Amino acid sequence: MKRSGSADLPLHYGYVPRWLAERMAKLGLAVTESILLEYGHEAFLSRMSNPFWFQSFGAVMGMDWHSSGITTSVMGALKRAVNPRAKELGLYICGGKGRFSREAPDELFRVADRTGLDGDHLARCSRLSAKVDNTAVQDGFQLYTHNFIVSNRGDWTVIQQGMSPNSQMARRYHWHSGQLLSFVEEPHAAVCGQNVGPILNLTAREAASARAGMLDLTHEKPELIMQEVQQLLLPSRHEVQAEDVDLKRLGSVLWMAHEQSVGSFEELLLLQGTGPRTIQSLALVSEVIHGTPARFKDPARFAFAHGGKDGHPFPVPIKVYDETIATLQTAVHKAKLGNTEKQEAIKALHTLAVKAEKDFVPNNRFEELVQQERDESWQYGGRTVFGKAQPPKGKKGVQLRLF
Repeated sequence: MKRSGSADLPLHYGYVPRWLAERMAKLGLAVTESILLEYGHEAFLSRMSNPFWFQSFGAVMGMDWHSSGITTSVMGALKRAVNPRAKELGLYICGGKGRFSREAPDELFRVADRTGLDGDHLARCSRLSAKVDNTAVQDGFQLYTHNFIVSNRGDWTVIQQGMSPNSQMARRYHWHSGQLLSFVEEPHAAVCGQNVGPILNLTAREAASARAGMLDLTHEKPELIMQEVQQLLLPSRHEVQAEDVDLKRLGSVLWMAHEQSVGSFEELLLLQGTGPRTIQSLALVSEVIHGTPARFKDPARFAFAHGGKDGHPFPVPIKVYDETIATLQTAVHKAKLGNTEKQEAIKALHTLAVKAEKDFVPNNRFEELVQQERDESWQYGGRTVFGKAQPPKGKKGVQLRLF
């Protein structure tokens, strides 16, 4: 099997408050349903196996844009929301963090009983992907979370994460069943990230003799042709800086949402009544649903949809978050009944933002933009793990033209 990518993230030991966890589950389900309706199961699994898309997905859900906590929080939210409707959606999420990671094979056998899939094969894929990243490649990261997502057709994605206490970093590993190669010899085109010491790589060609007596790994037929693996390395600092964001792409979204009347776009008439701040969030969510892989190289940009629970780049705007969820839920519900107009209107937000980038030139007022979002956060029910956002003291309500 092919490992599709990895991500190095600073370790965060915080918690996800209930007010955010509940919203993450609702938004995660709405995004998942939108992708399944529009593109199908394989497209969803492919997106989940992309470390850049996954980080963007977590950021748009209000998690800290750069932290290791995105992995466990996003997968926990999806498991709570998707599994009760697994039969309807044709999607099953197994495993989790700690002891729940070890339950993945048993959960997969139960999925197989309900779907007719090959439980032995799925459980073996689960165990082998964990063995490779935890034992066969000893890079200083000890696995503590393992998630196995499988469709009713048997396609799957694995998302697992290891911890390095010495470097205070976590490394997330992504696998995808899209190409059946080998677990044993050179399953990775590259394993990228900061070196935390000597690495024992039992999947190297030179280690063939050492592998000979290890479990049943040696029974796999090795493949020699590998594809490039994606790797994401994020900084340990909390604040979002201009260098983390594609300002042209972010700026075009803000310009479209705040400077142009939504009603002036024929494609968006069905979204009339939705305020500019919610249009900003919906446009970024629309890109998560409909964007191509090349558009997720700057996951921090998606934090400008719903902020972050730690206040970076700004507090989570609860009122906007709830309106985004309601809009997506309504679109999904109507699409299931054959009325796709609202779904198409949301898709048009991404299309218009892409068009706007052609001639758009951003300015250098990024820090002012972030400060404005913080100053206005209280109006949208802004909230962090530290409490509710308050109106800025001694400042008048002025509107800045930043982009």
